[in-house]
Amino acid sequence: MDSRRNPTSPSGSEYATAPAVPTNVTGLNGEFTDPLWRAPVRLNPVEADLLRTRPLRRLHFVTHGGSSTLTTLQTYSRLEHSLGVLSLAAHFAPDDADLRVAALLHDIGHLPLSHTFEGLAGLDHHEIGLRLVRSDPIRSVLRDHGIEAGTIVDRLRGRHPSPLTGHPGLLNLDHLDSYVRSGRSAGRLDTDPAVLLSRLDLHDHTVSTDAGTAAALVALIRAEARLHTSWDNVGPTSVVQRLVRRLLDHTPLTPEVLARMTDAELWSALDSCPATRAESRRVQYEPHRLKVGPQGETGEHPGWPFSLRKIYSSAPLVDGEKLEHAAPELAAELSALRALPLDFRVSWD
Repeated sequence: MDSRRNPTSPSGSEYATAPAVPTNVTGLNGEFTDPLWRAPVRLNPVEADLLRTRPLRRLHFVTHGGSSTLTTLQTYSRLEHSLGVLSLAAHFAPDDADLRVAALLHDIGHLPLSHTFEGLAGLDHHEIGLRLVRSDPIRSVLRDHGIEAGTIVDRLRGRHPSPLTGHPGLLNLDHLDSYVRSGRSAGRLDTDPAVLLSRLDLHDHTVSTDAGTAAALVALIRAEARLHTSWDNVGPTSVVQRLVRRLLDHTPLTPEVLARMTDAELWSALDSCPATRAESRRVQYEPHRLKVGPQGETGEHPGWPFSLRKIYSSAPLVDGEKLEHAAPELAAELSALRALPLDFRVSWD
């Protein structure tokens, strides 16, 4: 047996092990290459340590697309997205250690199935995430590397100018990764992401690019908005919201415990509760039986009302200028998204 010491082996093991691949999500080899952006990142020690904490590991079991994972191929995780945002932060600001940590931690407060029941029982993933940053094990990992939790909280709150939070209505790194990653999973990404990245820059903490690339980004933003207002998202999301309310009403489960579940744990709870079991199985295996129409259209099956909280439509800059000035036709395309419906009626066939 080859007993050479392997420098990438955890805890300094003296036994040689197979090396970790570049997309390994535990930071085992001190490097990460996101498969979307394909920009290698040499992980800082604090980033590698954070990737081994429970709050970060949990994100590997929370789908970015939420309930729409039942009806689409958006099955990638919140951890994949978080590592993508880290990759972008490291690409644009490699020496900004606090920004990189904030990018990696920005989604740790997400509920199971991401945005599906955000706001229910007062649950807010932003506030939950800030509490987790201030608590162990995150706080102690940061402290071990000379970083104050409050510094990262300030970055996440946007108290300092940052490409992670950006300016209202303008494209930041978080939303950039979301739009492009979603576009890839839906097969609507026409530009190689690595090429796309080479055409992007930051201007006043906002994503800026040329007119042609801005048009491609606007197309992705519009497609994402249509997805959110489509049957694929509205149908299953409305059902899961109903199920979670029922679960809280019929079990001792608290909102705080619910918020820290993984997707699998939530589905297990829904499948185990007599008040939610039948409809939980139905939405998992027969989502095609859902009907979605505009609010007020009841037909033979009155169903239940459902409203979207908001539609994201953050815009890139074109050569450092806002779309309204540099590309008014693209600004008009984003403005048209305001006409998309937010209120629906859902029923079972």
